[in-house]
Amino acid sequence: MFIQTESTPNPATLKFLPGQTVLEAGTADFPTADSAAASPLAQRVFAVGNVTGVFLGSDFVTVTKEDATDWDHIKPAILGAIMEHFQSGAQVMDTHASAAGGHAEHDGPDSEIVKQIKELLDTRVRPAVAQDGGDITFHGFDRGIVYLHMQGACAGCPSSTLTLKMGIENLLRHYIPEVLEVRPVAA
Repeated sequence: MFIQTESTPNPATLKFLPGQTVLEAGTADFPTADSAAASPLAQRVFAVGNVTGVFLGSDFVTVTKEDATDWDHIKPAILGAIMEHFQSGAQVMDTHASAAGGHAEHDGPDSEIVKQIKELLDTRVRPAVAQDGGDITFHGFDRGIVYLHMQGACAGCPSSTLTLKMGIENLLRHYIPEVLEVRPVAA
């Protein structure tokens, strides 16, 4: 098994590509080791040490390290943990857990606007940020403000504010005049 790595816009985050499906559908974000109980793969990566986040996508694993740790020191161990996991035949996610899709429901007078926002996020935004090893999920729409949660490489990325404001906000405002602003939310 050969696992490729790609850098991301976030210097504390690397994208690992094992060359096979990681998650069949959706994504899964584990911002702490304690949150990784639902994923044997994420648990294995956190066990390497100096890891502060694991994000799983369709065909990649994004790992965020502690700022004080050098990638040269932990990258080989992370590669080994991912390889061991896939060679063991173990499940990526516990069968009783499900991957988070990040789609909050919304009823009421703004439901058609929310539907348009989700459609643009799913077709234009999420594929682009997945290329960088992350994901952006919808959390709400209230009085012209769209609330989004950034995951994986996007969480804590130095360029995430620019991505939200100049990229996503401009896109949504262009297609949906009711959108006035985009703001990040914490999990």
